[in-house]
Amino acid sequence: MKIALIGYGKMGKAIEALALAKGHQVIAKTGREGFSDAEVIAADVAIEFSSPQMGSENCQRLISMGIPTVSGTTGWTEDLPLIERLTQENSTSFLYASNFSLGVNLFFALNEQLANLMKDQPYQVSIEEIHHTQKLDAPSGTAISLAEPIIHANKTLKSWSLEEDSKENQLPIVAKRIDSTPGTHLVRYDSEIDTLEIKHTAHSRQGFAQGALLAAEWITDKQGVYSMKDLIKV
Repeated sequence: MKIALIGYGKMGKAIEALALAKGHQVIAKTGREGFSDAEVIAADVAIEFSSPQMGSENCQRLISMGIPTVSGTTGWTEDLPLIERLTQENSTSFLYASNFSLGVNLFFALNEQLANLMKDQPYQVSIEEIHHTQKLDAPSGTAISLAEPIIHANKTLKSWSLEEDSKENQLPIVAKRIDSTPGTHLVRYDSEIDTLEIKHTAHSRQGFAQGALLAAEWITDKQGVYSMKDLIKV
């Protein structure tokens, strides 16, 4: 499989190492300066981990060229409907995930079930996320993915807010940036008598890289828009 790595940072390098070990070929490695059509046109799949400013543009260009694309860049998801339409128009495939870790996607499923169980219970819910200081967006895309099913289940919540002291109808998300932290996410339900928490802690980028490469291998022979739910069937 010929892979174009769009965004050759720490994640891109981790994906490259796994891809080469599995016998794949990395034909393009592009940084924040962008890429030319000639660099990527021969790719069987593109894996896009760039920046919030470039994520949408990169995916639009790749999909318009008919290249199956996996994207893990967060902070631009307001453009996802456009990307999904382009995917259908160009008869290619696209898979976006705010987090490619298998453990995190199982955590997503657990969070959704817990949100439905807790929707009518007398608890105050909050989310905390911790990442390395180089992460550009806050809250993390993973934290937003955790917040969405909670808000959907709990009819008293209308939106999330990036602060501890949120309004009554807002789900508070606390974002912390600590050097050399791959990623920690905590969902907490508090009441006067007890606290219930579910937590995921990443120990390295390896799990994210493995999931992204697995997604790239999975979508190359498909058409349409997918998510990690489709891949791991949770």
